[in-house]
Amino acid sequence: MHPAASVIFFTSASGAGYGLLFLLGIAGAGGLVPGSLALGLVGFALSLGLITAGLMASTFHLGHPERAWRALSQWRSSWLSREGLAAIATYIPAGLFAVGWVFLGETRGVWGVFGLLASLGAVATIACTGMIYASLPTIRQWHHPMVVPVYLVLGLYNGALWMAVLTSTLGGEAELFLDLAIIAGLLAAAVKTAYWRSIDRAVAKTTSGTATGLGDLGRVRLLEGPSTSRNYVMREMGYRVARKHAAKLRLIAGLLGVLVPLALLPLVTLGSGGWTMIPLFLAALSGSAGVVVERWLFFAEATHVVTTYYGAEAA
Repeated sequence: MHPAASVIFFTSASGAGYGLLFLLGIAGAGGLVPGSLALGLVGFALSLGLITAGLMASTFHLGHPERAWRALSQWRSSWLSREGLAAIATYIPAGLFAVGWVFLGETRGVWGVFGLLASLGAVATIACTGMIYASLPTIRQWHHPMVVPVYLVLGLYNGALWMAVLTSTLGGEAELFLDLAIIAGLLAAAVKTAYWRSIDRAVAKTTSGTATGLGDLGRVRLLEGPSTSRNYVMREMGYRVARKHAAKLRLIAGLLGVLVPLALLPLVTLGSGGWTMIPLFLAALSGSAGVVVERWLFFAEATHVVTTYYGAEAA
């Protein structure tokens, strides 16, 4: 599949934003962070800013972005519609929680309930995003039981990294979120590695033989292409990344996304004063960059069954 920049930014930015919002809701309601103006203002500006920017970017991939609102009406059958509704619904408790935190300095009681509802909405929205791809049986790399867990764990990981930055700077249980970031990073590496191994070992169920119904006659090969020039299907569905390039990009995703942050996070406890922020901020940036590479690969490695009509022997 063609890795569109808008969709990569959408899934990366919104995932980090929802991960941070999830932790803000839990930490605020649980009293793990102070209800200070600075922490609330910066935290909600960053989380809701990433979410909003990601959702807006997702419309750029549409042929008619002005009609994006129509997708919300198909919630009975479309995970894209459910994601949109979940995203809109999450803004309500998140906004009320932000009001209580920023303007009133309150994060407990009824305001804490709004925080917990915002956290629940964040999880639901990320899950819906993953299901947009996991529900498509025409793409075997996406129609996989580990797609949604990967989205959830990476969202938690990125959220924990940025939450550690905020609490180390503006107050709160910084060590708790540092530990959470390390645990989530290791879990993300394990889940993503298992996913990659699974799709590499899986046998393609769709071949040119099964697609045409002529597989019983022997090997089926394309004599001539269905079109004389490159068309939309070939551009969007027929994108291919070389196996050697995919292996290098997986390594880069692992280095940037997990190894570099996990190497930098222990340095935070060794430093003092403002110097502790340098490795912590670099760890968060590196983790986010690693997720961008991972997302690019998620799309680039996906093979649609329609490509069997355009020369691919299997998908």
